This record gives sequence, structure tokens and C-alpha cells, in this order.
Amino acid sequence: MAFFLGIDGGGTGCRAAVADAGGHVLGRGTGGPANINTDVERAAANIMTAVETALHGTGVDAASLVATLGLAGGTMRAASERLAGMLPFARIRIVNDGITTARGALGSRDGILAAIGTGSVFAVQRGDQVRQVGGRGFLLGDEGSGAVLGRTLMADAMRAEDGFLPMTPLLREILDEHGGVEGIIAFGNRARPVDFANLAPRILSSHDPAARRIFEAAVEQIRQILTTLQAGDMLPVVFVGGLGRHYASRLNGPWPLHDALGSSVDGALAMARQMAPLA
Repeated sequence: MAFFLGIDGGGTGCRAAVADAGGHVLGRGTGGPANINTDVERAAANIMTAVETALHGTGVDAASLVATLGLAGGTMRAASERLAGMLPFARIRIVNDGITTARGALGSRDGILAAIGTGSVFAVQRGDQVRQVGGRGFLLGDEGSGAVLGRTLMADAMRAEDGFLPMTPLLREILDEHGGVEGIIAFGNRARPVDFANLAPRILSSHDPAARRIFEAAVEQIRQILTTLQAGDMLPVVFVGGLGRHYASRLNGPWPLHDALGSSVDGALAMARQMAPLA
């Protein structure tokens, strides 16, 4: 009897589920970060922790599993090949976590995924083909993400101090909290994406003119992305992630909005079960 493994792994942790051929989930497990773009060895160890927990009491051997792994950094070929050589599974497929998130959220139906949280990534599914776009990191991409919103807020505070933008109460607060421009620069030199993203709730909950301008620009950027991905169609859009609902409330049309059918782990399991059976 065939057994299948689905993995969802990112910068904060990984999740595993093991299922039989009928799709019945036999066990689940969790582990630490599994971003293979930053640390392949650590990702492999954390993946195996999650898998061993999921297999506990099932009687299934890891070496018999047909696995699909949706991982941050899954588009990096060298890292994926290196990771595959470190894992014991009978068959393995490694993709970016945006692909498995899209499959879990959309199931087999055509549609567009907009996953927006600390970072962002988008995917469009037509037929059995899923194409991921975005997800390039907050320095060069991650449009509309919490990290980009926070980074923009801090940059605008400095620009306002220089007289290039109108000073607002929120921008003055940011400057005062960090001790002025030099303090913001020092923060930026050491900050992680999540540190910038921690500022996003202040933008979303504020009526400050700078906050409204920053979010309105982000909404328009997401609108343009979704319009491009539609390519003239009227595909349903599924928003997920911590900021997804904020964009969904502003972008309810002209395309329909649907709730996610499942998670990235669900998508990984579905993709594993679609792999050709073992000889």
C-alpha cells in the first residue's frame, strides 16, 4: 500500500502530514524552520523532526513515503537537489511553498492565489498547471507585504524629515520612537523582514494621511498584479495570510473572491498523491 507525505516549510517552521492512498491522514507533525535558501542542513533536520512525529504510531517507514515538499527557497535548484539527497523518502518532489499553498487553497479549480503576510507571493492555476509569481523577498519584491509596508513607512518618515513629504503625526511618531533619522538607519541595518512587518498594523489601523497613502498605493499594486494574472479572464481570487483579509475587503471585484479550500500541507499531500505510483 502506498503512503504519502506532504510538507509545508518556511522561515518560522514546518508542518507535515502523512496519508494513505485514499487520502486519509494518518498523522501530523511540526518542526522548526525549513527555508532551504538560508540553511539546507537545518531544514533537513527540522523536516525529519516533523516527519518522525507524523509517523509515530502509524507503522509506516519514512523510506516508503512518496513526498511533496513545499518549501521557502524551493525554486533554488542547487539547494533543492542537495536537500533531496539528505532525505530518505522513496520519491520526492520539492517546489516552492507558494505552489503547494495555491494547490491547497484552490484545490483542482482554476483561480488565483494572493498570499500576503510578512512577505507575499502569487500563483495562478489553470487546468493542472500552477504558475507562481512574486515572492522575491522584501528588498526586491514581496509587493503589498507587511515587511514592505513597514519599510515604506520608515523610509517616508525620513523623507518627511528632509522635507520631501508632508510631515504627519504617524511619521513624527516613527521618528521620535527611533531617535530620528540616524536611529531609523540603525534599525534598518539590523532589522529582519518581520521587524518591518511589525509596523504594518499601525498603517492598517490608522487614519493618518501617510498611512492611508502607503496602503492605497499597496492596494493599487496588488490590483495591477491580479489584473495581469487574470489575462482577460474572470478567475476567482483567494486571499490568504495575515494581511489577506485587508486586501480582500478592498479588492472585492470585478473578480469573485473565494475562501481557501485547504492549507499548504493539504496542497502538498494532493500533489504527492498525484505523483506516478512506485513500480
